[in-house]
Amino acid sequence: MSGILYGTGTGPGEAELLTLKAVRLIRSCDMIAVPVSDSTLKEPCIWEEGMPYLDRCAAYQIVLPEVPEIRKKPVLCLPMPMMKEKEELKRIHDAGAKKVEEYLDEGMNIAFLTLGDPSIYSTYLYIHKRVQKDGYQAVIIPGIPSFCAAAAALNLGLAENKEEIHILPASYGIEEGLKLSGTKILMKTGKKMPYVKETVKASNDRFWMVENCGMENEKIYENPDDVPEKSSYYSLIVIKEGS
Repeated sequence: MSGILYGTGTGPGEAELLTLKAVRLIRSCDMIAVPVSDSTLKEPCIWEEGMPYLDRCAAYQIVLPEVPEIRKKPVLCLPMPMMKEKEELKRIHDAGAKKVEEYLDEGMNIAFLTLGDPSIYSTYLYIHKRVQKDGYQAVIIPGIPSFCAAAAALNLGLAENKEEIHILPASYGIEEGLKLSGTKILMKTGKKMPYVKETVKASNDRFWMVENCGMENEKIYENPDDVPEKSSYYSLIVIKEGS
């Protein structure tokens, strides 16, 4: 009987924000899978002592204090490079899914660890869709989304009454999105940071940015001028209409 793949959301960064369900499934699974953006990893592999990938995997490090027994589980490292070349990404994701399926065929249940929630801009979805298409069982285990944790860190409500919420992947263009009414949540701002800062300064909108939410080096900015041009990948911006 084939195993089950669990796309497991680990929340935004604070170990205590792991759900009870995520902890239970991670403990019960036979194998852990993690995404690796490090360009030195070219093909899927089982982690071995001396490899740097787990130290750099935020999702794995979030889980470790609450579920230390994962140290004893085999970890499948899956290349997930940050690139936009569609054909190369397709090859990489296809290879990752096939490797996952090999272990599912052995009857192993696999917990794929992913930051935040697996349904929101998650690398896990590339594997999830392929595995499901090939007839295997894949289940999404929700996690607390980064923007909900950021709102809590800001002690801020994201929407009330008829207010709209718009979640924008900023690295893919935000010019039109910033014109929308209601609350705008910008994820993966990256190179768009200068544009965002200037746009907000020219409006009456309120601005907040949470960097590394829930992590030891969390920082909160409420003035666009204070935001560094190069902020962490784990940075999230909230923009609300009005002064």
